[in-house]
Amino acid sequence: MTAPAVPLKNLGPLSEQAAPPLFDRAGGFYFTDCKGTSTQPGGGVYYVSPDFRQITPVLGNMALANGITLSQRGKLLWTNEYATGRLHRVELADAKTVAPFGTTVPYHFVGHAPDSLRVDADGNVYVALYRQGRVMVFNDNGIPIGQILLPGREQGHHLVSTSLAFVPGSNEVLIVTNDGDGSEGSWIFKAKAFAKGADLFSHQ
Repeated sequence: MTAPAVPLKNLGPLSEQAAPPLFDRAGGFYFTDCKGTSTQPGGGVYYVSPDFRQITPVLGNMALANGITLSQRGKLLWTNEYATGRLHRVELADAKTVAPFGTTVPYHFVGHAPDSLRVDADGNVYVALYRQGRVMVFNDNGIPIGQILLPGREQGHHLVSTSLAFVPGSNEVLIVTNDGDGSEGSWIFKAKAFAKGADLFSHQ
C-alpha cells in the first residue's frame, strides 16, 4: 500500500528535538542514547525503573540509536540506528531483559536515515525517513507492507520527515516535516494508517 498524506498545518520554523522517552505499563521508560558514528558505534537503548533509581542498558554498541517504540502488549521493542540505517526488532523477556534469540535486524534502509517510530494496535511499525519525505510501514515481523508519501517530495520539498504520532483512538497518523533549505517551512501532514494507534502507556 502506498498512501498519500495531506497538509494539515504550517508550523513555521522549528528546531530539532530529541526523541521523547517511551513509557511502559509499569511506569518505567526507555530512552535512546544517540551517539557514535557509522564506524564507531557508541549509543544504545536504556531502561529507567519506575522508581527512577536504576538505569539498565538493554541494547549496546549502536550507531546513533534513534527512534524507539513498544508493542501494545509491551513485549516487542523496536528501535533503529540513524548512522547505519538498521531497524531492530527486540523481543523482551521482561522490561530490561532481551529474550533468548530475541534480537534481529529485519530491515536495512537505503538512502538517508530512519528517525522516529510508532506502532499501531495490530503491531505494524511506522518509520519516518529523514531526507526522504516518506514513512515506511512494516508488519510485526519487520516485513515492509506499505509507505506514506508526502506531497512535494518528488520536487524536493518536505523531505525532512523526522517525526510522527497517532491521533489517540484513531487510525490517523500525523507526520511532522520541514522543507530544509526550501521555502515551504515546517508542516504537519495527516494520513490513514493500517489500524488505530496503539494505546500509549504514558497516556493511560
